[in-house]
Amino acid sequence: MKIFFTAILLFAAMSFASAQTTTKTTTTKTATAKTVTTATSTTAQTPDAKAVRAAFDRIVDGIRKSDVEMVTGVYQNSANTIYFNNNGTVTRGWEQDKQNRESRYPDVTDVKLDVRDVRVEMLGTNGAYVSCLWTQTQEYKGTQESASGRMTVVFRKVGNAWKAVHLHTSPDRPDAARPVFPSERTPLPN
Repeated sequence: MKIFFTAILLFAAMSFASAQTTTKTTTTKTATAKTVTTATSTTAQTPDAKAVRAAFDRIVDGIRKSDVEMVTGVYQNSANTIYFNNNGTVTRGWEQDKQNRESRYPDVTDVKLDVRDVRVEMLGTNGAYVSCLWTQTQEYKGTQESASGRMTVVFRKVGNAWKAVHLHTSPDRPDAARPVFPSERTPLPN
């Protein structure tokens, strides 16, 4: 397991270094002849970044529709696909995630999922992640539910398709009883 996480960190670091080459510097002259230099990331407009965003949007749309095939179709069908769930559990493998969704989705109706602050970050040519904040309401077995949190989905290019290989979602207001380092109980100012 330690090797798996080390490999992911190494891949991300190498890909991040590669992605840095997609940053361009723009120099413009203003009306007062001042030169303004701005670093602008171009990755958000690349065809791959748009494809990653489209794949992420399919996951979101599938959740809204409680459509198992739409959601699981975006994830890589692999025993190595891993999901860190909002409730603190871990789902290991695509097949287990699909079974979980197949058992839960028939009882889920009236899903409203709002994603905000969506950010696509390319990690070289074969890796990317999408992060966002989310709020979801739904009915589950006739009972209204709501939750909100943060989410990161890691994508890998498999052939010509962008496949999600890792999901990490967590509540934005965790239970006060949840174990947290004492030094992290009070948030620092931004």
